[in-house]
Amino acid sequence: MRARLKSYLSDNGMRIKKGTPLTQPEIAQKQLRQLKEWSARQWQVIEGLLMELQHAEAQRQHWRSLIAQEVLKDPLLLSLVRLCGVRDLIAFAIGAIVGDIRRFASPASLVNFVGLTPAFDDSGEGTWKGGVALHGRKDLRSLLIEGAQAILRSKEPVAKWGKKLMARKSSMKLAVAAIARKLTVAIWYLLNGRWTPLEELDERLTFKVGKIISHVGTKALKATGQTRKTVREQTYHALRNGRVYYLDPEKKFVPKAQIQAQPTVP
Repeated sequence: MRARLKSYLSDNGMRIKKGTPLTQPEIAQKQLRQLKEWSARQWQVIEGLLMELQHAEAQRQHWRSLIAQEVLKDPLLLSLVRLCGVRDLIAFAIGAIVGDIRRFASPASLVNFVGLTPAFDDSGEGTWKGGVALHGRKDLRSLLIEGAQAILRSKEPVAKWGKKLMARKSSMKLAVAAIARKLTVAIWYLLNGRWTPLEELDERLTFKVGKIISHVGTKALKATGQTRKTVREQTYHALRNGRVYYLDPEKKFVPKAQIQAQPTVP
């Protein structure tokens, strides 16, 4: 809806200032009025686009609040928030799309399901290697790629590893995809119960909890009879008694040798 409104303004030779709060009717209309002398019909179009945008924003806030509440109430989904690069939206998507982690026998199977295993073809005379955009769950992969980009901007050890890889390969996309694969492996281990107790919540995790509670919203908190303080305390308690997995950039996951079946005696 933002793009539609901006496109209409552009068609009329107008551009809005960066940061204009289009979802706030009074401010948006005032600033749009100042752009030019609109005809009555042109302004009706703009008003209609603004109404649709405000409705879309209300729907977005409604569903985002529900997602945040589900993550806070589910200990397994909440445990995923401990991973750098994962917040309520990605945690909810993992629960909705991946489901029961026991469906995946190994981290490699989950990585392949998401579509973060590079494509290759060694049939015929030559070999071919491609990217990760042509197979797997594109929706979940896109979210994990966003999470990997956040990791790359952080001060985590895996971010330093990713920056070294980016410098060596001269490709940011390759480094981000590699971090996303490591993040997917960490998710598999955490969901399978490979965890250690969390003794103290660091500043990063405290900030995450605050953002998730903000997504819940005042209206939803009042409906459940809770305050931000009580929800925060309950969340801290759940995190301390939940799961954590350290994303080690140097750890190598070597597949076990397959056991050959013994020939049957006739």
